[in-house]
Amino acid sequence: MNGAQVATETEQLQPARGEMRHAPSVETSAIEDIAAPQSQNSVALPAALPDPWHVMRQVEITGLNERRSRLPLVDFFRSSPTARAFDLLRTRMLHSLRAHGWKRVAICGPTPGCGASFTAANLALSLARVPNSRTVLMDMNLRNPGVARALGLERSALYNGDMLGFLRGETRLEEHLVAASDRLALGLSSSTFHNAAEVLHETRCAAIIDDVVARTRANVALFDLPPVLHNDDVAAFLPQVDGVLLVSDGSQTTARHLKACEKMLAGHTQLLGVVLNRARSEDEFSGGA
Repeated sequence: MNGAQVATETEQLQPARGEMRHAPSVETSAIEDIAAPQSQNSVALPAALPDPWHVMRQVEITGLNERRSRLPLVDFFRSSPTARAFDLLRTRMLHSLRAHGWKRVAICGPTPGCGASFTAANLALSLARVPNSRTVLMDMNLRNPGVARALGLERSALYNGDMLGFLRGETRLEEHLVAASDRLALGLSSSTFHNAAEVLHETRCAAIIDDVVARTRANVALFDLPPVLHNDDVAAFLPQVDGVLLVSDGSQTTARHLKACEKMLAGHTQLLGVVLNRARSEDEFSGGA
């Protein structure tokens, strides 16, 4: 289309000058009268909240040596069989989550000492290496928090570890979560609370967890939880997750423990898999995710 054609079509869309000159002024004033009340009664939409990733406190995970902890982190032991096993678990779990449109995974053991926090921390680090993704790890074990200890972030937890206050709505998301990288955010906990199930049952807790997943735009949200068979914390939190990754200990978990966990989870959420920790052989690592 050339310039002449554009000008011709534009002129056809405009009313004749005579029509404009003779249009009654009362119609214009009537339009103004109608429009005025609408502008006065219009409600301004709330401003979009900023991406919390841009304002969260930054923390650095520098690795743990043998004198500091017996729990190696996969980011600093990349050639170990453990690192390869966590990467395999990550990939299998992601396939399952994406196939069902799921994001929220609880990680827990049948009994204390199975290594749930160790598994949650390393799985989060492995997930954080996936390009163009975001992972959030929340320490929901209010009775015995272990994520900060597993990652060597005890000092950071002193400043940003009020998980109980956060779940009660007393602390803002930007003030509680910390960013370990542009792909991994952490919700740390620094104190113990023995009435945890009551907090996890509250509708306010559910709303806050929804807000965390939505505002961080997390692709995967991991929740480190207490042992399944020792209290009702996990049962109280199950409505907030899409599935459970169960961590068994090769030296203490029995088939009876696993069956009891499966019975408790049945009808409430999906059992994504069973991870074997502290296997008798370093090459043994099983997961059903």
